This record gives sequence, C-alpha cells and structure tokens, in this order.
Amino acid sequence: MSKPRLWLQLFEREAGRGLGRREQLCASLRQAMRAGELELGERLPASRVLAADLGLSRVTVEAAYGQLEAEGYVNRAVGRGSFVAIASGAGGQRKRPSPAAPRIAPLSRRGQLITATGGCEDPLQPRAFAAGSPDLRAFPLALWRQLLNRRLRSDAALLGYGDPQGHPALREAIAGYLCQSRGLRCRAEQVLVLTSSQQALQLCATLLLDAGDALWMEEPGYRGARTAFAAAGAAIVPVPLDAEGLCPPAGAAAPRLIYLTPSHQYPCGMALSLPRRLALLGLARQDSRCFIIEDDYDSEFHYEGRPMPALQGLDEAGRVLYVGTFSKVLFPSLRLAYLVLPEALVQPFTVARSVQDGHSAQLPQAVAADFISQGHFAAHLRLMRQLYRERRAVLQEALSSLGWLSAQPSAGGLQLAALLPQGQEAAYSRAAAARGIATPSLSALYAGTPAQDGWLLGYAALTPEEIRQAVAALAPIGTSPGRRPRLRT
Repeated sequence: MSKPRLWLQLFEREAGRGLGRREQLCASLRQAMRAGELELGERLPASRVLAADLGLSRVTVEAAYGQLEAEGYVNRAVGRGSFVAIASGAGGQRKRPSPAAPRIAPLSRRGQLITATGGCEDPLQPRAFAAGSPDLRAFPLALWRQLLNRRLRSDAALLGYGDPQGHPALREAIAGYLCQSRGLRCRAEQVLVLTSSQQALQLCATLLLDAGDALWMEEPGYRGARTAFAAAGAAIVPVPLDAEGLCPPAGAAAPRLIYLTPSHQYPCGMALSLPRRLALLGLARQDSRCFIIEDDYDSEFHYEGRPMPALQGLDEAGRVLYVGTFSKVLFPSLRLAYLVLPEALVQPFTVARSVQDGHSAQLPQAVAADFISQGHFAAHLRLMRQLYRERRAVLQEALSSLGWLSAQPSAGGLQLAALLPQGQEAAYSRAAAARGIATPSLSALYAGTPAQDGWLLGYAALTPEEIRQAVAALAPIGTSPGRRPRLRT
C-alpha cells in the first residue's frame, strides 16, 4: 500500500466523522497511534506533503500537528520533523482494538430508573407535524433585541449570580399576570422561576415522592410527566377520562400526588369540570401528604371563549402546585418556566433548585420581566392566538377530506389529536415518515389501558400552505373512506 493511500484511509476513518477538518485529522491520528498503526518514534509526513496527500491546506495540518504536540501525542523538532511520541502497548507491539463493547460502570437504582424512561425529546426545528412548537418566525425579535440591549447598557449586575428563586421583577410580573388572566391566588413570594416545566416536574417528583408512592395520572396523559415520576420510582396509577375529565374510582383513597392538565387535557382536549375540581381538592384536603400538580401548559392559546380559571384559584388549603412555561408563548431557547407553590413549600423547593443548577440566567429573566410589564407580552399573545386559530381551522379543513383520519374537537392548543383505524398507527406512521412527515404517536401517551391509535399533529409553527402540502402528502397513505374512528375516553 502506498503511503499517500495509507494517510487517506486514516483520514477517512469513522473516528473523525462529523468534525471540522483539523479535528478530523487529529482524531484519526490519535486513533492510529493508540491502535499501533503508527508506532512510537515513527516520523510523520511533513505538513506540506500530508496536506497535498489529503487535499487539505498546510495551515490545517500544521494546526493539527500543533494540537497533537500539546496533547503529548507528537514530538516536533525544527529541521528534523514530527514523530509519534506514544507507544501503543508493551514492547511497542501493535495492539488491535478489542471488538468487545466497553464496559459501563454500574448505575444506581435511581440512575437505572431514569435511563429506562428513555428521556424527553423536543423537535429541534419546525416540521410537519412535530407537536408543541410555536411559530418563531412571528416572534418580535427586533423588540426583544431592543429590550436586551437596554438592559445590557444599564444593569451590569445582571451578569452575576442571581437569586435561586428567580429575578424579583420577573416573579412580580408572573404573579400579576397569573392573578389577572388565570384567576390564581398568589404573590411573587410564591413564584419559583425555573428553566423548564420538565424541571418543575422533576423537582416535584424529587421532593414529594418516595419510591412506591401512588401517583394518579390522566390516561392518556403527558409523557414528560410520566417520565419524571417514573424516574422517582412512583407507583403510577392511570386514571381514565370521560367528558368531564379525570374520573377517579369512587371511594378511592387519596394518593401522594395527582397530576392534572385541567384547563385543556393533554392530549384529548376536554376541561376538568367544576364538580370534579372541587371533589379532587376535597380529596387532597383529607390527607396532609396529598398534593395536586396543575400543569397549565397552553392555557394562553384558547380559541373558543375563555378557558376555565386555574384550579389553583379554588385551592384554600395549599394543596395545588401550579406549573407554567414561556417556551410555547415566547420561545423555547429562552429556558424560563415557573412553579407557583403553596407557602409551606417555597423554601424547600428553592433550596432544592439551588442544588440542581443554582439559578436561571438573570439577563433573560430581566428582559422577560420588561416584555411583560411594558405590555408587549399581552400584545404578542393576542397576535399568536389569532394566527394559531386560523392555522387550526386550515388543518381541520384539510383533514376533513381524509376518510381514514379523524380530527378530534379542539378548543385550543398548538396541536390536535387525530384518530387512525385501530391497529394501523405503526404502518401509517412509517408511510408518513417516508414522505418526510412527522406524526407524533397518540398511542404512546397511554400507560395502562388499551391504547387508541392516532397522531398528535402540531400546526402552530406551520404556515397554512405548509399545512395543506403536508396533508396532501399524507393523502395517499390511507385506505378507502370508511367509518371514522372515535376517541375512547
């Protein structure tokens, strides 16, 4: 084998795939040295020669050699060249990589539970029909930049460490907004600013659950919540739904936690009725260890009348923890969410949050506070409600022509449930994926009861034309029109 060909094969190996050219060359040479393909003391080609062999610039090769010298892989001497500085094994013998998979250190029991959940995954970019993404193209970026620059010019303290509970101005703005728009009864002192609603759920699971504690969840329900609670070792009890929402069995004892999406059930869309709300609050009052987690994930986007006020506003005994996020109403990478806590839980939750990650970044908190207090937040919400309402209507109209896919009623949100003929979800999803269409699974949101086949189709981040094109791409998948499936609750 000629030397140029040898260098080309080393450079093209898997070790450096996906890296920049300099890092790719470094990774390939490191692997060759460790494997014995390049031996201790062997002279490497001159940078000019190797650059010509690999089609790289000489600057790139020089930078790679310099990096390897700094790491101890290469010795370089002016006028003499560059030489391999490490041995691959005892006696300088070539050592081939072992085919066996590397051993993984044993995980703790909690670590095993966490990894067994599979984690959480959000769409990295808008595509039809990835669920839960807002339209970032409509965000007032120029206005946000103005507010950001103003804060940068006037408040250098925002570059330092912050209060683990959250920036005071943002907590005041959140409390004021929630009291006015969602009917909460809270003060800024009860607000804990976090990086995500998932962190909020994880904190609830960590501080309120012991392994084996019972937790009620809606069936079907939000998978991210199930992941957080399963990782804590909770005994999750799937509770069925009916037209009034969560329908617990009569006479059931209070669990340790009840997780709800009462304003707009995820994914079915109904609101929890007032009698059910009062009954659940009464159940929680009977047991001092029972709390209700109210996930108000998308109440800002309600298109038919006003959403029901938050469950927390009816709570007189301090049993409800209220979760909200700015990821959907502003933008996901802002990484700001919040927990409204009963007063007795504020201090322990704040301490636990400080242990997890200290605090949220102060600068975006201050900008978000300005955005809310100066009225821009309310104006942005009005615009997005109109935009998303129109897109929901476009999707519903487009889906109505498909006899094999039945869109369910939806009073709001960023996505809607659509049902498939039972037993066909996997096959239809594969066919949609082959056409470049994401079809988040509805059946995956069931935990205990027989699952309903369907999709949860996100529409908020798509233009009307993108929605119509995506539905047209789905059209050939289905069978001939027949009886439309109905959602089981």
